[in-house]
Amino acid sequence: MSVLAPETTDLADLLDPELYATGDPYPTWRWMRDNDPVRRHEATAYPAFWSVTRYDDIRTVYNDARVFSSAEGILLRPLAHGEDPGGGRTLALTDPPRHKALRSLVADWFTTRSVRALEDAMRGAVRQVVARATALGECDFVTDVAARLPLYVICRLMGVPEHEQEMLFTLTSKAFGAGDPEVRSIAHQEIMAYFVELMYRRMDRPEDDLVSALVNGEVDGELLSEEDILLNCDNLLVGGTENVRLAVSGGMATFLDHPADWERLRADRGLMPTAVEEVLRWTSSATHIMRTVTEPVTLHGRLLEAGDRVVLWTPSANRDERHFTGPDVFDITRRPNRHMALGAGEHFCLGAMMTRTEMRILFGELLDSVGRIERTGPAVPLRSIVVNGLESLPVRMTAR
Repeated sequence: MSVLAPETTDLADLLDPELYATGDPYPTWRWMRDNDPVRRHEATAYPAFWSVTRYDDIRTVYNDARVFSSAEGILLRPLAHGEDPGGGRTLALTDPPRHKALRSLVADWFTTRSVRALEDAMRGAVRQVVARATALGECDFVTDVAARLPLYVICRLMGVPEHEQEMLFTLTSKAFGAGDPEVRSIAHQEIMAYFVELMYRRMDRPEDDLVSALVNGEVDGELLSEEDILLNCDNLLVGGTENVRLAVSGGMATFLDHPADWERLRADRGLMPTAVEEVLRWTSSATHIMRTVTEPVTLHGRLLEAGDRVVLWTPSANRDERHFTGPDVFDITRRPNRHMALGAGEHFCLGAMMTRTEMRILFGELLDSVGRIERTGPAVPLRSIVVNGLESLPVRMTAR
């Protein structure tokens, strides 16, 4: 006999962006973990799907790419929107062996050696970002600080010329952070138009960058189609910027709520690695990830049929009491901390090391160069069921 959800818990709200902008989804996920950890949701404006909320079950799904496929899309889409155009074509939306072949085209830019080679350039970029933000006095931490380093890094890797990076920064700020869906859509179209132009430039004159690797790389003995190149450029741009932007801005908001932790980190930089992992766990920037079942399978006692969609609620996994001690406590000394903010299995984040390095450098420079950071207005959460984080965080930063 199932346990009924309390009146204060409306499970349908999980598909309402307003819940993430003005409410609190964590009690709902907690109830589901305790009472219905693999729960069926019938079709509405979205297709029917299974919600998975416990850490161990989510890891099981992540680690079985054969049964739980990414090729039909990794995000819930309204039925009216049809199939995801990137299905089976991009790094995020492919299964082995094609996924491995695509990953091999770009993996060299994200190795330990490559990331370390970029560290000095990252520090220089962050110093400029921080100096600019402190000179402004009041700024939006999300767009003026957190968004700039990851965009600088991915632009450098993709071969975007320095004089075009500010234009792309403006477009990505609108595409990823604006509240108006129409503004986001128009900005995204302009980003794609830019990459069409860059793609043709690299066809004429290849360079040592990610776009050239996609233009000239082969999968199964064939060059990628132009559309596949563009879809993967978009995939790399989003993946290379969103995790850091959302984690750093959400982390800063948390440190503003826990100033003693910020000062503790200032006094003991040896805590930086565990602090970065805790920020990643705490912010969990991907609200959900989806998989599609390829054959009948039982998950936590529920029979899932081929074609069923499975939605993994990442923030729920990272607050699962069965896996984390005191999961609702922000603890910069937490060990172990095997969160899933960067995924797991075949699709573990290609840029995980880059993400961690960028966060470490950015937080370190803020601690070195900024004496005081204070809010000048309320933080504004994103209105989204896809990503978890802030649209804006108004602050005043004072140089040391």
